Amino acid sequence: MNKVTEIFGSLVFNDAVMRERLPKETYRALQLTIKLGKHLDPALATVVANAMKDWAIEKGATHYTHWFQPMTGITAEKHDSFISPSEDGRIIMEFSGKELIQGESDASSFPSGGLRATFEARGYTAWDATSYAFIKDGILCIPTAFCSYGGEALDKKTPLLRSMEALNRQAMRILRLFGNTEVTNVKTTVGPEQEYFLIPLELYEKRKDLIYTGRTLYGAKPPKGQELDDHYFGAIKPKVAEFMEELHVELWKLGVNAKTEHNEAAPSQHELAPIYTTTNIAADHNQLTMEIMQKIAKKHGLVCLLAEKPFEGVNGSGKHNNWSISTNTGVNLFEPGDTPYENAQFLLFLCAVIKAVDEYQDLLRMSVASAGNDHRLGANEAPPAIVSMFLGAELNAILDAIEQDGEYGTREKELMRVGVHTLPKFPKDSTDRNRTSPFAFTGNKFEFRMLGSSASISDANVVINTAVAEALKQYADALEGAEDFEAAIHELIKSTIKEHKRIIFNGNGYDESWTKEAAARGLLNLKSTPDAIPCLLDEKNIRLFTTHKVFSEIELRARHEIMLESYCKILRIEALTMLDMAKKDILPAISAFSKTVAESGVAKKALVPNADVTYETETVSQISRLSREMLDTIKLLETDLEHSATIPCVKDKAFFYKDVILTAMAKLRAAADELETVTDSKYWPYPSYGELLFGVK
Repeated sequence: MNKVTEIFGSLVFNDAVMRERLPKETYRALQLTIKLGKHLDPALATVVANAMKDWAIEKGATHYTHWFQPMTGITAEKHDSFISPSEDGRIIMEFSGKELIQGESDASSFPSGGLRATFEARGYTAWDATSYAFIKDGILCIPTAFCSYGGEALDKKTPLLRSMEALNRQAMRILRLFGNTEVTNVKTTVGPEQEYFLIPLELYEKRKDLIYTGRTLYGAKPPKGQELDDHYFGAIKPKVAEFMEELHVELWKLGVNAKTEHNEAAPSQHELAPIYTTTNIAADHNQLTMEIMQKIAKKHGLVCLLAEKPFEGVNGSGKHNNWSISTNTGVNLFEPGDTPYENAQFLLFLCAVIKAVDEYQDLLRMSVASAGNDHRLGANEAPPAIVSMFLGAELNAILDAIEQDGEYGTREKELMRVGVHTLPKFPKDSTDRNRTSPFAFTGNKFEFRMLGSSASISDANVVINTAVAEALKQYADALEGAEDFEAAIHELIKSTIKEHKRIIFNGNGYDESWTKEAAARGLLNLKSTPDAIPCLLDEKNIRLFTTHKVFSEIELRARHEIMLESYCKILRIEALTMLDMAKKDILPAISAFSKTVAESGVAKKALVPNADVTYETETVSQISRLSREMLDTIKLLETDLEHSATIPCVKDKAFFYKDVILTAMAKLRAAADELETVTDSKYWPYPSYGELLFGVK
C-alpha cells in the first residue's frame, strides 16, 4: 500500500491543489468565497472550472456531475462528459464556469412535499464552494445544493449551510461582546461515528427481506447472540480486516479523515469513526462513507447493512454525532480556557446549548425520527426516546454553585460569580461517560447519540445549529444593552440553569424509573415517528426556522409531508414483503415439513404398532396451530393495507401504520419465528440468524 500521506486527498480538488493550479488572484477570491461566503465572479469561476477539468482529466475522469443530497436521504448524480464537438469533426474537452456553478435536474422526480408537481420539472443544482470537489469512479463530483424553480430547498445541504450561517451570525455577536476582534468566522464541527453490520453476500441474496428493506422481517433468535460480550473490541476477522483496509484507503483518497475501526457489541457489527471536520463537509463525507462501505463490501463477498435494527434481539446501529463550535483562529468554544472571561464565555456557550436542547427537545427527537430508528430508540443499545443532557459531576457542581451563589469545592472560597475568578482547571475527561445519554458533554464537544445509522447527519445538525443560534441571539440581545456586562452574564447563566436544569440528567437513561421522572419533569417522550414529526409545524418551531432563515414555512410543510409519507411507504414495503415471504415461501415450506413429519409418524406406526409418535403428533399439531395463526394474520394484514390506501390525511395514515399495521406485522412475525424453531433447517426457506450473524469467517 502507498504511504497514507501520499494517497490522502489524492482524488480531491483541495486547497493544496487549488493553490498550485489557480492564478493567485483567482485563488484569493475563491478563498473569500469559501471562508467568508463572498460572491464569486463568474469570470473567475470559469478559471476555476478549467483548472478543475484539467486536474480531473489527468486523474482519468471523463465526466462530471453535480453531486447533491435530495430528501431521499441518499445522494444523487447525473453524469455529463467534458466533450464538446469541434468544427473538424473531432472533440475538445470543455468545462465552463456556468457548468460548474449551476446545473439542472428534474425536481419533480425527487421528494418535494408538494413543492414541485409532475408537470413542474425544473430544479437547479448550485455549487457549494465550501466543500471540495472530488473524483469518484472516474467522475468529477461537484458538491452542490438542490433547489426548486422557485428557489425552495429540495435537499439536505441547503438548510445545513443556512443553519451554519445562522449560528455564525449569533456566535460572532457574542464573541464581539467579549472583546474578541480577531475572529472573523465561527463554524460548527462534527465527527460522526458510523456503525454497520457485515454479512455474507451469498446469504443476503437468499433473504427477500434484506434485499427489499435492508433489515430482517423474520428470524428466530439463535442460541448465541451478544450475551458473552465477546465481540465488542474483539480481534477483527481476516475477511473483515481486508474490507476495513481497503475502505480506509478509498476514504483517505477522498480526503475523509477515517481514524478508528473496531468490532461493535453485536456479532458481525462494526464501527468506523472519523476525525471531526466542518459540519457540511462532515455531512458530505458521511454520505460518501456509507456509499463506499456498501460498494467495497461486495468486492469482498460481503454486504454492508446500514439499517438501524437489521436483526431482532441484538444491538442495532446508530451514528454518534460529535458536535462542537470552533473559530477560524482555531479555538474550540467548548474549551473552558484559563482566564476569567474565557471561563464566562465557555459557560455562556454551554448554557446556550442547555437552553436550546431543553426548549427544542421536540425538534431534536424529530430530527432522528424514521421507521428504522423507531425499532432502536429506547432499546438497551440506544438512548431512550426522551431527550436529556449529561454534563458530568464537575460541571454539574459548577452550575449548581452558580445557581445558588454558593461555593464550589474546597479550592474556591469566593462566591461562584462568573468572570471574577478562574474555574478550576477542567481536563477533557474529568468525568465518567454516560452511554445512555442522548446528548452528552464529552470534554470539548457534545455527543448526540440518537441518530440512526442510515440517516443523513444534516437533519440533526440543522436543528442543533439553529436552536443554539436562537439561544445565542437572545443572549446577545440582552447583553448588548447591558450597563453591567459582567453582572448581566452572571444573571443570564444563573437564570438559564434555573429554567432549564430539568433537561440535565446524569443517571441511567435505560432505567424505567427515568421514564416516570422525566414525565414529572415535563420532558417529552415521543416514542415513534408519527408522534415526533408533527412538532415540525408547531408555531414556536416555525418561528425558530423562519426567524433565522433556515427554512421558510412552505419548506417546513413540505418536509413534514415527506417524512410522514416516507414512514408510511417504508412500512408498506415491509408489510408487503412479509406477506410475500409468508405466502410464497414460509407456509409452503412448513406444509411440506409437516407432511414429512406426519408421514413419518404413520410409517412408524405401520412398522411398530405401539411406537411412540409423540414428537410427530405434537409437532404437526403445533405447526397446524401456528400456520392457522399466520394465515389469519395474513388476511388481517391484507385487509388493513387495503384500508390504509383509503386514508386521505398522511398524518392519520402514519398513525394507522404505527398502531395497526405494525401490530399485525409483529403478530405475523411471532408465529413465523416460532415455526422456525420447530422446522427442520433443510425445509426452512431462508438462512437463519445464526448463519447471518456468525457466517463471516
